Amino acid sequence: MINLFNPTIQGFYDALLVAFLLGIVHGITPDEHTWPITFSYAVGTTSRKGGAKAGLIFSTGFTIQRALMSEIAFFALAPVFFLPYYDGIIYIIVGSVMALSGFYIMKKLKYPHFHFFEKILGNKLKIHKPHSHGQELEYEHKINPLESEAEEDYRPVPLKLAFVHGLIAGFGFGAFALILFTVISPSMPNAYVAWLPGALFGLGTMAMQVLFGTVFAAWIIKVKKLTNEGLSFVARGISSYVLAYGGLAFVFAGISTIIYPKLFDYAIVTPIYVHNLHNLGIGFFLVIISVIVIGYIGYKVNLRKAIKKGLITT
Repeated sequence: MINLFNPTIQGFYDALLVAFLLGIVHGITPDEHTWPITFSYAVGTTSRKGGAKAGLIFSTGFTIQRALMSEIAFFALAPVFFLPYYDGIIYIIVGSVMALSGFYIMKKLKYPHFHFFEKILGNKLKIHKPHSHGQELEYEHKINPLESEAEEDYRPVPLKLAFVHGLIAGFGFGAFALILFTVISPSMPNAYVAWLPGALFGLGTMAMQVLFGTVFAAWIIKVKKLTNEGLSFVARGISSYVLAYGGLAFVFAGISTIIYPKLFDYAIVTPIYVHNLHNLGIGFFLVIISVIVIGYIGYKVNLRKAIKKGLITT
């Protein structure tokens, strides 16, 4: 029987199997580098297919990054992951990207607006009417105008940044990464296959994130008494809350651990010998805060707004 809590590597194929199984466990257990991001994007899609896609896109970036780090670890460069403040810096980076994405979805941030690119784009689209800030563009051949802010409230959350989140989250270092990069990756016979443990770990995580993305999206679909527009409005609101305020929680945690590194040493020990469930530390509580607490607040606040807008079934 394979002991995933403290595995012993007995050969090439055994190492790959352990890496894949560890990835599955990593995807199932509440992890601060996967659950908050998959939840926020999956809920915002308002469909099971979209939720699965959110998990797939995020974990694809995560898998690529883990494969790269596995190759690096083979060349005995894993100690870089133990540098002081490493985890705190990763928290700040991940949290910043989450927060920026969340506030953009809330429409509190806008994309950069450059007239040089507008001119080029205008020529290609044959815009025949000059415009100023705040005015909509008119296009020849009935090209659709820019969508209004009201329409934006009911659109699914864009998944483009989920891939970037996955690439960044892959730099996170915990119990799973410790086994992967200090035990499994160095055991590979040569550099040509040293990336495989990281890739299989990522694929195991991917399988579970696709499943959970589907489950998260299915949950939001079950919200009662809402029209389709109301459902989209609430889903987008929850997604933006988890990303924005959950991201700020990550940034705060990162800064706190840089100032007080011993915060990583505090944990509640449980009798469950599964990584992420045996020692409930700062990562576990970041999941609880961002997904459950902030997610619930986002649900209640935006449900109330949807009801006030009359987005309920009669």
